[in-house]
Amino acid sequence: MSSERVRTYLDSQAANVPFSVYKAEQARISRGRLYPFTVFYTTYAAIVFVLALRSPRPVLGVVMFLASIPLWTLIEYLFHRYVLHGRFPAHDSVIGRFLHDRLDPLHWEHHARPFDGMHISGELKDFLPVFAIAAPLTFLLPVYIAPVLVAGIFQCYVIEEWIHHSVHFYNFKNRYFRYIRRHHRYHHTQPGMELGFGLTSGLWDVPFRTRYPKPVRNALFQRDQND
Repeated sequence: MSSERVRTYLDSQAANVPFSVYKAEQARISRGRLYPFTVFYTTYAAIVFVLALRSPRPVLGVVMFLASIPLWTLIEYLFHRYVLHGRFPAHDSVIGRFLHDRLDPLHWEHHARPFDGMHISGELKDFLPVFAIAAPLTFLLPVYIAPVLVAGIFQCYVIEEWIHHSVHFYNFKNRYFRYIRRHHRYHHTQPGMELGFGLTSGLWDVPFRTRYPKPVRNALFQRDQND
């Protein structure tokens, strides 16, 4: 039994319920955290996108919105690797205490309990301060450039969180989902924890040299073919 399955089994036993019941309840909790920020950021992205379409440069607005996709995959990789998997020792300074209290336990709880609905998905308050500063500043430039690009980035964040939720709770059969589910679940194993930091793809693991070794990739692909 894999280490991930052992932990989830122990979680369900601690809750004194069958694992299927425990998993369904944790999925409900995770979705509940996702709904508010999905509505908020998607509404904002839709409004800004429409404004860009009505601007003097609608085509450029569409290009900038689409450019947020590859840009987000890089942000996602860097944040996952250096922030979520970072270590922030306690310090006496205000900033040091904040980093230790807020960021140090942020992701390790998820690895410790990978089906815990309170640690799978983000929620609205997590990036609201960043949004509150970044979104107004983008309007110093035309809506078809910075505002629509940043709106697209936040929309990509919403999509990424739903993908992450799905790989833990669902078993969709399309080819992309099977790939990313295998990719991410191996990241939750002991040998994969310091590799495979891409959450929606393994693209940036290649140039940053955190790609899974070839034998692992071959094994994951073969398992996927046999599903």
